[in-house]
Formats: sequence, structure tokens, C-alpha cells
Amino acid sequence: MTSLLLLGTSSTLFAKSDFVTLKEAMDQYSIPLVNITVDMIYVNKARYNKATLEIADYHRRNPDSQFSVTYKCQIKLRGSSALEYEKKSFSVKLLDDNGNELESNVLGLREDDAWILDAMAIDRTRMRNRVCFDIWNQFSATPYSTDYGNRNGVVGQFVELFINGKYHGLYCLSDKINRKLLGLKKVNTDDPDNVKIKGILYKGVKWDNGKSSYLMSYTTQTMERYKWNAYELKYPDKYPSEVTWQPLADLIDFCSPATSDETFQDNWDSYFYYDNLMDYYVFTLALNVSDNVYKNNYLSVVNINKGHRFLITPWDMDASLGGDWDGDYKDEYSSVEKYYNKAPFNRLVSQNMDNFYENSVILWESVSNTIFSLDNVYGVLDKYAESFDKSGAWGREYKRWNKNPVELSQSIYSEINYVKEWYKNNRDNLTAQFRNEVGATTVPFMEYNDMDIYDIRGNRIYKELYELPKGIYFINGQKVFITPK
Repeated sequence: MTSLLLLGTSSTLFAKSDFVTLKEAMDQYSIPLVNITVDMIYVNKARYNKATLEIADYHRRNPDSQFSVTYKCQIKLRGSSALEYEKKSFSVKLLDDNGNELESNVLGLREDDAWILDAMAIDRTRMRNRVCFDIWNQFSATPYSTDYGNRNGVVGQFVELFINGKYHGLYCLSDKINRKLLGLKKVNTDDPDNVKIKGILYKGVKWDNGKSSYLMSYTTQTMERYKWNAYELKYPDKYPSEVTWQPLADLIDFCSPATSDETFQDNWDSYFYYDNLMDYYVFTLALNVSDNVYKNNYLSVVNINKGHRFLITPWDMDASLGGDWDGDYKDEYSSVEKYYNKAPFNRLVSQNMDNFYENSVILWESVSNTIFSLDNVYGVLDKYAESFDKSGAWGREYKRWNKNPVELSQSIYSEINYVKEWYKNNRDNLTAQFRNEVGATTVPFMEYNDMDIYDIRGNRIYKELYELPKGIYFINGQKVFITPK
């Protein structure tokens, strides 16, 4: 009896973990497998905890073309509202044998020590954010040279995650938006008593009733903390001060209603990059990225000592492509008026400053049949859906996480077909809106003489038609895009 009991215990001890079992069965269709070994009792958002990270990749995209590589690392939870879900995301820092930061080219993505394991818990497709970034990276770039090919977004690889050998789900391993990626100038700490701030990186982390999150106003708060109004200081995060936060305050002051249209017109392009703003405007309309500006966006300046032009970098785009922030379906389509209450678009678009609106229409016409064509967008969706299906990852994800927190389809293709149909309709709708707005310029001026005129923000205008700057107006209840003669 005793020997039989011991035999059972021994058999249990030597049973293969989920990770080992699936690693041994990997083939050409497998996506990389990641196993974290850590005491999960101590893992939280407040601090990093020591762990080890093993990555197995059938296609050998690990350093030195290894099938499997193991790193010492630290991990912690990441996210805010997403922390309420059981399937949580992680931040990972790679370490060398001495406990120092280790930069490694993980799965061929790029050399870095900081990585993200994104749970995508509320996304029914588990790919919206990755699809959006793939298209954004095709479409837009930094307007200055960087060490990463002018990339203004993250790259990533879908993986299956295991924690202490036990299957945990489908994740996306990606790099981070950080100083190195965006080419921001490093803080000078040669003199500890006189630290010189150069590059700045802010992240929008919440809505605040359209104040700082729309760049319209802010409340007076101490600048000695890493959070200020609706933003976090991501770099240099160790030096929150008036020096690091004042550039953002100055930007909001400039964009606020207190700045006249004339002053804004003359100076806005010293605060923003024209092409970056237009790319962001068109991109977010095309995919209806709806939980952004300026929450879930990064704002950065290369060197505050040489100017204050801000670059916008999108982030956290789960609420897109017919999906909402809470995982529900969002069947509504984009409106070209989406940003009329958010700076600087509230003036650039509605008043067509520097032909911004006209040029966005021209841009859409040029890219709607290339980057934003059905073939290209469907191709990105199909690539990931096929990978999820053939690797078996979707079946395992469905078994592990269905209805926690959102209901999943047994077939990933059911969800993808919904996204495709939504995208086709949104693309057609957006094209029609742009063309209708342009067509409004053909309405003769004399039809509107002596009629009530309002700007796009609802303000009554007491000017003659010939005095109006180019822009969109409501005249006698009809929306009109006026180009003065």
C-alpha cells in the first residue's frame, strides 16, 4: 500500500507541464511560446518582481537562432482599468547575470530591455491593437530620423503565455513606446545638482471632462510628481518638475480658447508636425479608433531646448474596428466631425487652416485604395486569424478565457468576418463624407446673404460672407464648407 502511494506521488512530480508538452509538439504553424517562472503571490503593479522568462520559437527568431532562450527578468502587472480582469497584462525588464538591464533582440523585433505582454482581455478578436499598429506603421513615420527607421509605433509578435508551466492564454509580445524608439535626447546627469532635461515623453492616461485630455485647459497642480492632470511623465520619469511639465502646460495654453484664431494660425506649426497630425486624423477615422486623443496617446518632444514641436504616437487601440473599450460591439461609423472639440483639430479641420482639411481629403483619396484598401486591411486580419487557427492557439484561448470577461467565438473567422464587414461600411461611409464636404464648396455665396451664420463650435458669427476665413460653417441650418473668393 505504501509503495503504491509513493509511486503515485512520483508520477505526479514528474508529469510534464503544459509548457513542456506544447513545446515538444511545436511545428511550422506554432506561434512562439513564453513561460514565466515567478511567485505570482508577489506580482502586482506597484513594483517589479524577479522572474525568469523562457521563449521557444520553432522559427528560431531568438538571438543566435536558438530554438529556446531563457532570460533573467523582472515583471509587474500593467494597465489601469484592465487590472480588474483575471487575464492581466505584464511589463517585463530583461536582466543580465549581475542584475543590470539587458538589451536583447527578442524574436527579431528590436534590441531593448523593456517589453510588454499584452493580454487583450476585452478584445473579442485578440488582435485589434496589433492590426491597428501594423497599419499605422505602414502609413506614418516620425518626421525626423531615428535609429529604428522612423518608426512611430510598436511592433509585436503573438505568443502563447504560460505561468509556471501552466497555460495562461494568447498574448501579444511587443516593444514599448520609449525614448530610444522615438529618438528623444537623453537627460544629462553629469552634474547631479544641475540635471539638464532634453527629450520629453508624456502619456495620456485618463479623460478629464475634455480639459487637459483635449488640450483645452488644465487645473493648477504640483509639477513635482510623475502625474499631472490627465498625463503621466514617461521620460525622464525620475525628474518630475516644472522643467519637465511646463512644455505640456505651454502647449495647452497655446491650444486653449484664450489663444486667438489669428495667433493660432500663425504659430500652430511650431507646436505640431503637419503630416503627423494629418496622418493621425485620417488613420483614426479610417479605423474608428475611439478611446484616444489624448488619453491612450503619447506626446513627445525630441529636445525641449531646441523647440517645442510635439509628436503624437497612438497607443492602446483595442477600441477600434467595430469594437468598443469594454469589449462590446461598436457598430457606429466614423464622423469627420469627430475632433471638432479637441485641439488642435478643432481649428485646423473646422477652419481648414493651411488647407489642413482639404489636404486630409486628398490624403484619404490617395490611401483609401492602397494602405486602407480592403485587400490590405483584410490581408492583415487574415494573416493573424490563420495563425491563431493553424497553431491551435485560438482553440486554447477559447477554452481558457471564453466569457471571462467577454464572450469569444469558437471560430476566430466569425469575429474577423464581422470586422471586415464593419470596415467596408466605415470605409465607404468615410469616403462619402469627405466627398460631400468637398462638394459643399460649390454652393453659391449669394444664396446665403443676410442669413444666420454659426461656426462649427456653435458660436454666432457677425461677419459678411466675404470676411469669413476658409472653413466649415452652419448657415441657415445647413453645413457648408466655404472657400472665400
